[in-house]
Amino acid sequence: MGIGAAAAVALVTGCTGGASDDTATTGDFSGDVKGAITVLTNRTDLVDTKLPEYARKFEAKYPGTKVTFEGVTNYDNDVTTQLSGGDYGDVLMIPNTVALDQYGQFFEPLGTETELKAKYRFTGPAAYEGKVYGLSLGGIAKGLVINKRIWAQAGVTAPPKTPEEFLAGLKAVADKTDAVPYYTNYKDAWPLGEWNAHRAVLADPKINDTFPTDPSPWQPGKIQFIEDSLLFDIVHAKLSEKDPLTTNWEGSKPLLATGKVASMLLGSWAVPQMQDAAKASNANPDDIGFWPFPYQTGGKFHATIDGDKLGAVSRNSKNKATAKAWLDWFVTESGFAADQQAIPPAVDQPLPRTLQDFTATGVELMEVPAAVTNAGKEDEIIKQSEIDLKGEIYRQKLVDIARGAAKGDKDSYFAELNKRWGAAQSQVMK
Repeated sequence: MGIGAAAAVALVTGCTGGASDDTATTGDFSGDVKGAITVLTNRTDLVDTKLPEYARKFEAKYPGTKVTFEGVTNYDNDVTTQLSGGDYGDVLMIPNTVALDQYGQFFEPLGTETELKAKYRFTGPAAYEGKVYGLSLGGIAKGLVINKRIWAQAGVTAPPKTPEEFLAGLKAVADKTDAVPYYTNYKDAWPLGEWNAHRAVLADPKINDTFPTDPSPWQPGKIQFIEDSLLFDIVHAKLSEKDPLTTNWEGSKPLLATGKVASMLLGSWAVPQMQDAAKASNANPDDIGFWPFPYQTGGKFHATIDGDKLGAVSRNSKNKATAKAWLDWFVTESGFAADQQAIPPAVDQPLPRTLQDFTATGVELMEVPAAVTNAGKEDEIIKQSEIDLKGEIYRQKLVDIARGAAKGDKDSYFAELNKRWGAAQSQVMK
């Protein structure tokens, strides 16, 4: 299970629970930290294992408290239904279905954006009109999960600085080892969406606002060209798996862990999963490494970082003092982020080892702010153009063209994408 943040883009309809006219910057968390709370979580894999361990530590710090977890498999949809009914626990992960301007209806404000930004990373997505309604449980960086042993056998021990260097490195892997240089995970499809996660490489903090103003993002030098061109070139040069129709995500983990595959473009959340696969396969987990996307701006790598699900206190909680204490403790003291090898939300806590090694390559970690002036415009263009920029369908076609299974070439496909995008963009931005 990967972690990653998604903007709240859809309105919750028919929700009435917890409505309030309160204008305070912080909720009322007065009272003793005692009694029982219920925590809703999307981490169903941890409900019977790690989460109770955290609860016991919290209960030891605050005698007289009791934390119960409610794991929800279809989290966003099911919890949205619970929001509508008004009964959604005491602490919960904010569903992606809730629009930002509705946060105050369902969740207690935790403090001002200025105050909390000084203490925590990833507060931006939870901030509305100067108030913060959620705290990220951890963050991830975007880059390349690699098998260092295989790349070293190919003679490459430092991250390539350009797409051309990366392609040359993949070719060296093909020539000097038995490994598949790159694995697309085409069949499971969702990993292809990871190719849309590298806007930080241009080191432009305003890119999400300016992106919707561009009618042709698949022109050379622009971010979509940089990302999608590299994917096309990898496949076209036969540096990926022979038959993408038979890829398998779960099966790909031991392949990379044991050195049968050299690299995949994913988030840092995948590193511990690959390391676990190495242990299970009697391979060396230290072979797993994480490199930045092969592109530099101003002579430096830049990597996108973003936060996990946002933890919030329910406006309808009957025990807000304990709920707030749990959220604060879980984010700052539980060790959850470290256990997940995630970026800790608290700015004064160190990065996990994997990301310490990552930043040692000279990469600058960058939170790319969400669009403000043009908020929502990119999603409108995506919908109207029918180019699933954040998904995988158009990239599957890109892979098919690159491997000769569909008509066209890179230039013709990028021209088609620019035409469709431009037509939609002109309507949305007029």
